[in-house]
Amino acid sequence: MVWTVLWLVAGFLLLIKGADFLVKGASALARRFNIPEIIIGLTIVAFGTSTPELVVNIVASVEGHGQVVLGNVIGSNNFNTFFILGIAALIFPLTIHRTVILKEIPYTLIAACAVLLLANDVMLFNRENDLLGRVDGLILLGFFVVILIYIFRNRKNKGLDDPITAGSYSIQKTILLLVAGFAGLIIGGKLAVDNAVSLAQKIGLSERIISLTVLAAGTSLPELAASAVAAYHKKSDIAIGNIVGSSIFNIFFILAVSLLIAPVEYPVTFNIDLTLFLAGTVLLLLFTYTGRKARIDRWEAIVLIGIFIGYTVFLLR
Repeated sequence: MVWTVLWLVAGFLLLIKGADFLVKGASALARRFNIPEIIIGLTIVAFGTSTPELVVNIVASVEGHGQVVLGNVIGSNNFNTFFILGIAALIFPLTIHRTVILKEIPYTLIAACAVLLLANDVMLFNRENDLLGRVDGLILLGFFVVILIYIFRNRKNKGLDDPITAGSYSIQKTILLLVAGFAGLIIGGKLAVDNAVSLAQKIGLSERIISLTVLAAGTSLPELAASAVAAYHKKSDIAIGNIVGSSIFNIFFILAVSLLIAPVEYPVTFNIDLTLFLAGTVLLLLFTYTGRKARIDRWEAIVLIGIFIGYTVFLLR
């Protein structure tokens, strides 16, 4: 048991460091070829914090751990929405721009509703079993492409602060960072999935529970670090954008890619977790309309964290 936990932690550390190396190396490579900062920011930087979830899900798909595929994505989104957002708003109240409220947060509502509609085949379409297949993956990926096109069209003339401080690396160092990043992600992802499944078996929990809690929290550590630091420096846009962007990316890209690799049977118990994510997004919208400013205050942060703690207790009861 002890060695399983240690290997699991080692996997998380490799995932986080691998993502960091990959983003720095890719950013340096992009600058070397004069790729605009806006492109770097909206692709490499935005996706970098979600790379651990992507790698874990690819490994889980290849190895046939369907509940890990679903639990990691849905659990990460709940962890983002309730715990990370709550911690960030506790550090400093987060002001949300109206464009984010009206145009970007609703994408998370669409994401949750899309999975609920695509997954509940028995209840909605009178089929023999609930299955998320490759066609469903293509539908989710189609949403992702539409969102990307929208973002590029609406922000192509706006500047974007690039939070990466990669500096001007030599081509040798850039390649080394890329290789080290990929290696860390692949090895870390393998360690995380295998030992999370092993831990679940040893302590008598299902793959669903362990992936919704331990695995989801571990792969979301980059988002936690990024949003906490952003809140400390009073950069609400980065803190909110990181969480909203990660949640959208998790469902419309990571889950889509996972389904294209291998279809997944959908246990209806995941409806509870998806509904919580949906409710969390609605609650986030409601919080922005309380008080004089569109922001998440500290008392609202406590509510978010309290809901997450209650949800976790419910899962582990």
